[in-house]
Amino acid sequence: MRIISGSHKGKKILAPKNLPVRPTTDFAKEGLFNILSNRIEVEGAKVLDLCAGTGNLSFEFASRGAATILSVDEHPGCIKFINKTARDLGFANITTLRLELFKFIKKLSGQYNIIFADPPYGIHDTEKLPDLILEKEVLIENGYLIIEHSAEYNFENHPRFSFSRRYGNVNFTFFE
Repeated sequence: MRIISGSHKGKKILAPKNLPVRPTTDFAKEGLFNILSNRIEVEGAKVLDLCAGTGNLSFEFASRGAATILSVDEHPGCIKFINKTARDLGFANITTLRLELFKFIKKLSGQYNIIFADPPYGIHDTEKLPDLILEKEVLIENGYLIIEHSAEYNFENHPRFSFSRRYGNVNFTFFE
């Protein structure tokens, strides 16, 4: 993994092999941030990174100047890695929380410009995520909920669907 742009552009991050993660590819991440840079101001944004895994997206948001990033994951090894890497990189704007995705969503509060969710591809109820998150009214006006998912899901009929993009096997669906 590498940070693509911002204050830490080009920085490589090596995650332990024993983490149960599927990091977003650099190719897909670059595509995602190209879209975001044309649609929303990342610098100064409040970001929620759900199923953060290695923190790959959290570190990219931090490098690009996001004001705050809350990285949520249920795996203790992932949280430990994100905390250590954020400290090593000097990203004081990253906060972590160890909690299972659906338990976190039940307690979800605050206001965010960008909510990114990358649930494990085998997880049940992925199709319910947009409703569960958006009904909490935590997305700031003109903000985006972005869900990374496998090709088996199609959210085009969701009332708050905005658009989708595919990068290899990675699919991003944007909701407003």
